[in-house]
Amino acid sequence: MASPLDLHWNHGVRRWSSATEPPIQVHAYDERTVILRQSKSTNYEAPFIYLLFGADRALLLDTGATADPAVFPLRATVDELITNWLQQHPRDGYELVVAHTHSHGDHVAADAQFTGRPDTLVVAKEPEAVRHFFGFDDTRWPDQEVEVDLGDRVLRALGAPGHHAAGVVFHDPATGFLLTGDTVYPGRIYVADYAQLVATLNRLVAFCAAHKVTWVMGCHVEMTDRPYRDYPIGSTYQPRERALPMTVAQLTALRDAAVQVDGRRGEHRFEDFIVFHEPAGWAAILFRMRGFRARMLGR
Repeated sequence: MASPLDLHWNHGVRRWSSATEPPIQVHAYDERTVILRQSKSTNYEAPFIYLLFGADRALLLDTGATADPAVFPLRATVDELITNWLQQHPRDGYELVVAHTHSHGDHVAADAQFTGRPDTLVVAKEPEAVRHFFGFDDTRWPDQEVEVDLGDRVLRALGAPGHHAAGVVFHDPATGFLLTGDTVYPGRIYVADYAQLVATLNRLVAFCAAHKVTWVMGCHVEMTDRPYRDYPIGSTYQPRERALPMTVAQLTALRDAAVQVDGRRGEHRFEDFIVFHEPAGWAAILFRMRGFRARMLGR
């Protein structure tokens, strides 16, 4: 099994280039774990999507940033992956659960592609629906941990608000992956509720101390391979992006950074991530201008 650090992900193409990339890049990490990435050619967010196979059902975490199947054929890709898996592991009535790390548009856009698919359940996006589906007790949210049983593969789901009210982090003991969505990833950590984000990061650090976590796997890459440097928002070409996987030490560093920032507004840069908390004034203007320039130059 190759380390996820060794994976080479497509990094987009220049705006005026004749080069092309497939709309979805697929990597089989192991026999039961597939990592997909939406191409930056279809949407600059280029989110990562995870497909986990259990004995009774598969779990698709997130559906990407583009609804149109002609542009972003997620349903067709997932159908093919499941068909191939079932050829090696025959069984009747195999289910697919389509869920989300959180409900921002770049993670739920292709939900409708799975409407009407047999043996498929698409979890609703609203925070209450998410808690109800996974079995969280409203009175214990978000401190509670719950099991997600795929059949011979049991994940742990942890409430993770702070970036989004419906945020959920998943731990997969089979791979050791901690699937963190937009709560932890090598990029700009956008804060919706600062106190909740710090509390979530504290829970995740404590969880990692008590469980085997091999890699912290988020849903985007925005940092370059140079410390403290990110690609501007809207970038469609990232030839020197850093690797997706993060370590528990980097997760802990993010928690410590969030505590250090202490809710101050601004774009707070650290070696492997940026705590992005409502920058105002010139900071906000420069952020938008940098992104506009990147889009115009096709970078």
